[in-house]
Amino acid sequence: MRKRLLFPFLLLTLVAGPALAAGENFTVAVQNLPDEKSVYATVESVNVVPARVRTGGTITGLSVREGDAVTAGQVIATIGDEKLALQQGALQAQIAAATAQLDQAQADLKRGEELSKNGFITRQRLEELRTAANVAANNLKARTAERAVIGQQMNEGAVLAPTGGRVLSVPVTLGTVVMPGEAVATIAERDYVLRLSLPERHATSLKQGDPVRLDAGDKAQADGKDGAGTITLVYPRISDGRVEADARMEGLGDYHVGQRVRVWVPTGARPTIIVPARYLTTRFGMDYAHLRQADGSVADVPVQRGQKRPLPGLPEGIEILSGLTQGDIMVQP
Repeated sequence: MRKRLLFPFLLLTLVAGPALAAGENFTVAVQNLPDEKSVYATVESVNVVPARVRTGGTITGLSVREGDAVTAGQVIATIGDEKLALQQGALQAQIAAATAQLDQAQADLKRGEELSKNGFITRQRLEELRTAANVAANNLKARTAERAVIGQQMNEGAVLAPTGGRVLSVPVTLGTVVMPGEAVATIAERDYVLRLSLPERHATSLKQGDPVRLDAGDKAQADGKDGAGTITLVYPRISDGRVEADARMEGLGDYHVGQRVRVWVPTGARPTIIVPARYLTTRFGMDYAHLRQADGSVADVPVQRGQKRPLPGLPEGIEILSGLTQGDIMVQP
């Protein structure tokens, strides 16, 4: 009978002994870490530039619509004006007439110079012929310059994108009559920032260079980046009880301008307990930590789990709000 009871006891000892020895210890320490606050930020473009018309007329071509990506110098619309074509035709006729006058004046001057050598015309008449040739030449230059101006105005009918980015709005359609200076499209540069808005009580704790990070739910859209950034500008003016700040972050290219995302920003520092997530167990909706007691035994202590707080060397860090104190020794289950 004693042999039957002794064998199960030895078997239990062999099974439980290595499992207990395999457990690792983690000493709880209180750290002063930045206190993060969850806020909603808006994706904004640093520069929103209008593509304006340089000459008035009617829109005869439109090659972009809302959401299209454009490059700097790309033709996004064409402006046509029938008056410019008529003016160009009239100037072309005037240039032909001025060319004929110049040819006639130069021929008269050449003939007068030959006659002047033999004394058949006076010096005064020769000067009159030379002046007429100069007037005809300058008249041709003036008409040619006017034609160049008309040609430049026709070339300016092509509306170019002032910068590369994404088209936000196109307030015109084909056939719309526009005046010089009107905008046919609004383009947002690809240089996106996060525009934060926080209560004014955080104005003193918010400063340039503070880290910000995307919430886990929005991090997947950030082009595969880690969703971390820094505050680059804190606006000096408080409006409606709120302070605004800009944060730069890589991977915002796939977001829409004006899209709201959830971010975490530091708003001071407070004592915090961070432990590895693998040291916690959950049973029936309660979280437990396995603590080493003074007599060497291990007891399950209920704790209140907080948000995830990854730290250098502790990527799976979890904040503990209550249940643990400085110096507690946790045993990995």
